[in-house]
Parts: sequence; C-alpha cells; structure tokens
Amino acid sequence: MSVHPVPSEFEARTNAAFDAIIWAFARPGLMQKLPEAGMSQIVEALIDRECSVHCQDPDLAEMVRRTGAVMVSPDDADHIFVTDVPLTLLDQVRCGSDLHPDDGATLVVDADLSAGARLRLTGPGIAGDVIVTVGGLPGDFWPRRARAMRYPMGFEVLLVDGQRLLGVPRSTTVEVL
Repeated sequence: MSVHPVPSEFEARTNAAFDAIIWAFARPGLMQKLPEAGMSQIVEALIDRECSVHCQDPDLAEMVRRTGAVMVSPDDADHIFVTDVPLTLLDQVRCGSDLHPDDGATLVVDADLSAGARLRLTGPGIAGDVIVTVGGLPGDFWPRRARAMRYPMGFEVLLVDGQRLLGVPRSTTVEVL
C-alpha cells in the first residue's frame, strides 16, 4: 500500500498555473491555458515573500501584499503586473547585469491574443518560427522591447488573455509583420 499526499484544490490550481507558465516560456508562441482567468493565477503560482512586485491594479496589489511580497517601483521589481503598458515602463524594467543576466524581471501584461499585430517569434524553444497575434499593447511595444534587450540580459514577458497565456522569454526575437 502506497501513501502519498493529496493536493488541496488551491495546490492543484497553483501547480497547474505554474506548469502553464513554465511551458509558456519553454515553448514561446505556443498558447497555454491557465486553470482560471486572470493574472491572479500567476500571483498565486509565482509570488511569495522573497519577491519584489510592482502592480497597477489595486485588487491584484492587495492579493500580492497577502503573499508577503514587497511592493516596489518598476525598476526594482522582480515581477511587474500591468493592464495598460506605458511605453516608458519598458525603459524601467530590470534587465539583469553582465554578471547576473538572470536577474531580469518578468513583465506580466493583459493582452488580446486573438486580434492585433501579427508577430514572428524565433529563438530557443521554437522550431523555425511561429506567427502569433497580439493586441492591446502600445504600437511601439515590441521595437522598444528589442532596444532594451542585450541578450543574455533582458526581461521575460507573459501575455495574459483570460485563461490564455503566451510567454516571450528574453531569448526570443520578435519581428512585427
């Protein structure tokens, strides 16, 4: 007889959200599905008292505070949650350093993954290229992101549309078509 722990509903949901996030970054351009709609799924899966977070939405910010995470300005944040992206934010997102390129932030953005600009993604985790459609971002978002990146330094982007999730790691090149 084997005995193993049975995950609670919360644990099962956060594990499923974490899996979706990991697969979104491992396979850029391949749409993933969160267990429930919204950025709260990402907060539950990624944020804890060792994180620094910047958050635009007051309700989501309250959820972040309950995790014990420190609320900071965008340039000090490990994770940045925004619904409307001011272009100046891309100049503030932490990109790591030559010594610690992995210290770049994760930008979590509300987006429309069914309409908008057509993008060609290339890079690690993508066989050849993949074409995706992303809307709800400022027109200069992708060129401005490209100017901020100096691989291996840079930042990750998670695009959230309800339950749909798309990851764009710092190693992914984005071309607006």
